[in-house]
Amino acid sequence: MQKERILIVDDEEDIREILQFNLENAGYEVVSVASAEEALAGPAEDCNLILLDVMMDGMSGFRMAEVLRKERHSQVPVIFLTARSAENDLLTGFSAGGDDYIAKPFSIQEVLVRVKAVLKRSHTKGAADGRSEIKAGRIMMDLAKKMVYADGEPIVFSKKEFEILSLLVRHQGRVFSREELIDELWKDAPYVLDRTVDVHIARIRGKLGQYKNYLTNRSGYGYCFTAED
Repeated sequence: MQKERILIVDDEEDIREILQFNLENAGYEVVSVASAEEALAGPAEDCNLILLDVMMDGMSGFRMAEVLRKERHSQVPVIFLTARSAENDLLTGFSAGGDDYIAKPFSIQEVLVRVKAVLKRSHTKGAADGRSEIKAGRIMMDLAKKMVYADGEPIVFSKKEFEILSLLVRHQGRVFSREELIDELWKDAPYVLDRTVDVHIARIRGKLGQYKNYLTNRSGYGYCFTAED
């Protein structure tokens, strides 16, 4: 069985060495680089998950994540590693397309648990109900290819945005509270706030364009996807 490949991007050599040693002992294939620029030059295109430091010389981790999501349309899972834990920083990270957020200093056990959880979610999301495609009004989701189409035109979503949308579309008409969305999609991320959900929902609605009203906020209850042709 092929090992899952993890990319570490951090300008602190000691942290790279500690993470690489422990992740390899846990059975992963690991590549580590010291900058976002080096990662984007090659390794970021061929990995199953990225552990990404936020504050680095040159390009920041947030900017690298934006390049992956917006310019390269990559959905590879990203876990941010950073000493910054202010609410605005967390929201910036999730808005940039991050899947989880680990504050420094961290325990190796915590990292291993988070890595395993994010990889598991990336493998299991999509075909839980046995269907590879779901049509909702003018929106079609290809769960196998992780693509969304509106009137046949592709729309690029980050991995987390896709997960949120697919959950809501697969349960059309059901209202999900923010707490339920967090429990379902951020099980092992203790830093996720209600506002993080709101940020993702706003981005999803913006990308849905003329069909943004399919995704509604039921005041006092939560979010619901109901498609009407």
